[in-house]
Parts: sequence; C-alpha cells; structure tokens
Amino acid sequence: MSVSRANSGLETYQASYCLDRFEPHGSRAHCSPRYSRFVTLTLTLTLTLSMSQKRIIRIGLLGFGVVGQGVWKNIEKNRQALEFRLGAQLDITQVAVKNLSTKREVAVPAECYSDDPSRVVDNPEVDIVCEMMGGTGEALELTRRALKQGKVVVTANKALVCEHGEELFKIAHENGGHYFYEASVAGGIPIIKTIREALVANRFKLIFGILNGTSNYILTRMEREGLSFEATLGDARQLGYVEADEALDLDGIDAAHKAVILAYLAHGKWVKLDEIICEGIRDISGDDIAIAGQLGYKIKLLAVIARDFEANKLSVRLHPALIAKGEVIAGVDEVYNGVSVTGDVVGTTVLIGRGAGQDATSSSVISDIADAVFMLQGAPKPVISEEDEQVYQQLADGLELANPAALAGRYYFRIHVEDEEGVLAKISNILATHHISFATVNQQELPDGTALIMLTTHVSDEAAVAAAKAHLTAESVVVEAPVSFRIFEPS
Repeated sequence: MSVSRANSGLETYQASYCLDRFEPHGSRAHCSPRYSRFVTLTLTLTLTLSMSQKRIIRIGLLGFGVVGQGVWKNIEKNRQALEFRLGAQLDITQVAVKNLSTKREVAVPAECYSDDPSRVVDNPEVDIVCEMMGGTGEALELTRRALKQGKVVVTANKALVCEHGEELFKIAHENGGHYFYEASVAGGIPIIKTIREALVANRFKLIFGILNGTSNYILTRMEREGLSFEATLGDARQLGYVEADEALDLDGIDAAHKAVILAYLAHGKWVKLDEIICEGIRDISGDDIAIAGQLGYKIKLLAVIARDFEANKLSVRLHPALIAKGEVIAGVDEVYNGVSVTGDVVGTTVLIGRGAGQDATSSSVISDIADAVFMLQGAPKPVISEEDEQVYQQLADGLELANPAALAGRYYFRIHVEDEEGVLAKISNILATHHISFATVNQQELPDGTALIMLTTHVSDEAAVAAAKAHLTAESVVVEAPVSFRIFEPS
C-alpha cells in the first residue's frame, strides 16, 4: 500500500493497493494463488476538512506556571490530531500572569501575554477560561466573574473546588456557564470522568486510594531505603515535589481536598474539611514502617469515602493507614496515585497513574477542554459540569455524615515508655480500661534506657482510642504522647 497526501486547504488522500485476483468461492470471495496477474485498485478519498470550515475555539489561560505551560506545550505538540478529533480549531489567544518578568520555559507570542486577567475573563471572544492560578483568593473572584458571564471554566484548582464548589456550580447553573475540574483530582488519572460517565450505572459503597504523590514518594523512600522522615523530606524538596506550603502535602490537606471532591461527585454531598478526619504523615517513623512490614502491611496516606446505604451514612476521611501488602493500592509507590472504586454493578475497579506533574495534570486539563469544545459545538453537556440538581438531590437525599468518633476498626499503637518492670502490664491495663485488647505486641529496647512498645489491636473505635491515648500520655512511665494509625481493611 502507498499513500500520498496533498494539502491545499482541502485534504486529499490517495491510496494504491495491489491485490491478488479474487474469484467466487461459495458465498465468499477468496484469494486464488493460481493467478499471477494482479489487479491494481487505486482509491482516492477526498476529505473536505478545510480549516475555514472548522469553528475556532478561543482559549484564555489564567496562570502560566508548570501546568499552564504544559497545556500550551501539549496542545501545540498534538495540535493536528486534537483538532481533527474535535472538529474545531484551538486558539490560545490570551495568557494572563502575575509577573511578566518571570522566566518560563515555554515562549508565548507577545500579543497574547499580559498581567491583566480581565483580558481573559471579560473578553467576549474567549470561549474557554482555564484557571490554573491556584489558591482561593483571586482565583475565586475571577472564576465567579467568568461563570456569571456564562463562560466555560476549566480548573486544576482542587482547593477552590473543595471549598467553593457548591457556590460555583450554582453560579454556572444560573448563568448558563459550565465548570470542569477533571485535573483537580489525581493528576493524570481520569477518575472524575470514570465515575461520572464510565461507571454511571453504579452506586459506590467504597472509594479509597492514594491522592498525594509527594507523601507517597516520602513513604516509599522511607520503606525501601530505611531513611528517616526528615531525610526523605529533604530529598523531596530538592526534587521540587513539595508544595511551597508544605502543610498541603505533609498534613494531608491536599489529599483531603480531593477526597471531598470525590465524595460530592459520587454521593452529591458537600463536606467541609473540619467535619472529617484529616491527618498527615509527619508522625510516621521508620520503626512504624518496619513493624508494619513484618506484620504484612505497608503504611500509606489513604483517602477513604465509604457509604452505608442501609443507614444512609457517609464517611469521608484522610489519614495514614496500615494496608495489607496484597491490596493493589498498597503496591502504588513513588509519586504515583491510585484510586480503588467499588460499585454495586461493576465491582471493584482500580486506576493507577501519575498524580502530579506538568504532563499528567495538563493531560486532564486538555481532556476537559475537549469536553468543553464538544459541548460548545452542540454535544450534550456532562451532567456534572452544570449540576443537574434533581440527580444530585436524589444522590444526597437524607444522606448524613457519619460521626468520625464512631468509626470502628483495628489500630496500630507506638508507645514510648520507660524500660521498667511491669510497664507492659500497666499499658495493657490502661487499654483494657477503654475496652481495647491486643492482637500483636512488639517491644524494642533503646540505648537511652527507654523502649518502644508497638502493638495492634482487635476492633475498637475512634472515641476509645482517643481516650486511651490521653490516659497513656498522663502516665509517668510514658515518655511522650503515643502515636496511633488505623488498619484499613477494604472488605
């Protein structure tokens, strides 16, 4: 086969095929080797795909940092294929930044570049506004303005969606605007589109996973190399993995924002961060990771969204947990994210991919741009972008947030004590007072005459564990406040 292409406003493809002669054979044609003569078939396909016939979709970027530059770079890199698939021409006409003098890797034509966000938000020619500024200050005000004008807004800002999503979706609905946010959760993993579209027939009793690549990188290095938390954090900083506000990564806030978004997406209920358990990774030691490994677990920072449909209760939480090594999510290491989704129809589906970085996140932004382009050309809009109120009212009808204190499960404790006779018995008695019993116990003597007692429990609950830790902290034989982690068992 040979192919030639002429391009002059029209796109013309000419293909020449050399085929053996075909003879009838029953009801089918078959290729007969008895003939050496060839029949040459020349097929000419003319596709009238003149760019003048394609709608021009104009895009404005608010912010041109790592993700914004990735969006520009990857649209330019794959422009021909993108425009062919979308049936439209993509034109990034405006790029608004805070500081014009900042050096950036991607060059932008001077006429597109400014420090005036109104050239994006208030420009009647801009069809799609991509908000990649981050934060919840100016980004909120500009997003409101764009949506009130009926524009399409695409965002990668998980904090903004988490804290103001309910308001922004309402503004979009009332003014004919649309709000897309695939890139706000799990980087390049299409988890929002998967739940919204591919698994639309399901009710989700459990969604859990790793939603922060920085914390996962730190825990992976600590496990593999026996490094301390501080040493690994230093490496993560040098590699640029840690946010400027380190609490977002280390205290679980970034992943908690994403958990709140997934809870709304799956169950139609907005949850505030101060209503859920949100704990980070700062208290995890190499000893914890080693003992967990001996017991057949890994320690991961997990987001968990669980719904009890019979009681109509929803639990949303973000915390470190021991998870069995045999679980797929336990094997997600380095900067990767992984999300396990259990639906009543499909069963369990696991998605794994890069959770952050320029290309992974810009891929999700461009995916939302593609959905917006189809919608602007008349395709049905994704329900989640305009928020069909009846659908989400039904999802959340009567749904209550479970009391975090009532969460039940098994726990891991690390208790630093004076290495004295009878200490273990005293610890056991204190835990028994709070109806907590041992499942396993490990003791490690330290050079300074103290010891670490590391134990796992049978099923208990948050209230009992909190009371037991306060009781232990008050004891003179306990050197410092005990540390505890939950043992997560999906089934």
